[in-house]
Amino acid sequence: MNKEKLTVRYSKIAFISAAVALAALSGCSYLPTQLPGQQQVAKATLEPRSGSQVNGKVSFTPVGDKLLVEAYVTGLTPGEHGFHVHEGGDCSAADASGAKGHFNPAGMPHGHHHQMHYTQRHAGDLPNLVADSSGQAYYRAEVTGLKVDGSARGLVGRSVIVHADADDYQSQPAGNSGRRVACGVIKAP
Repeated sequence: MNKEKLTVRYSKIAFISAAVALAALSGCSYLPTQLPGQQQVAKATLEPRSGSQVNGKVSFTPVGDKLLVEAYVTGLTPGEHGFHVHEGGDCSAADASGAKGHFNPAGMPHGHHHQMHYTQRHAGDLPNLVADSSGQAYYRAEVTGLKVDGSARGLVGRSVIVHADADDYQSQPAGNSGRRVACGVIKAP
């Protein structure tokens, strides 16, 4: 056999081998949900509480030393609503009482998220949600003091609560934001 035919034959064998390997790998159904080095994202599904019709989704994504909180919530009355991470991860009660109080690992008073460092307020104090005239709220805020990990500031296993009224950021212990109209347990994928 001459050298050209041998080269063509080896090229065909290499091509066929690569095609077979690709076909075999494409049949694999497992793909990791998180690749090594990717930031972990925590999520919560909000369900109605206290007789409301409020539903929604919330995600918590690390961005540098902050946490990006994004939410889409429906069934709200128009206007502002208190929005907090709570200590307990139990949303089973009709009034979400199993969620306990605001997440507060440092034992600080309630306060305004953007006006106080997280070491001077509850870590779970978030800016208010604002619902439009149709009762929908699109929310996006970068916050400090929370982590998506197992640290003392970790929020996985806790809950996120939407309240009936606006948080006034002053009243103790929780901002006078009214009934808990939605609750979701925060989970890691």
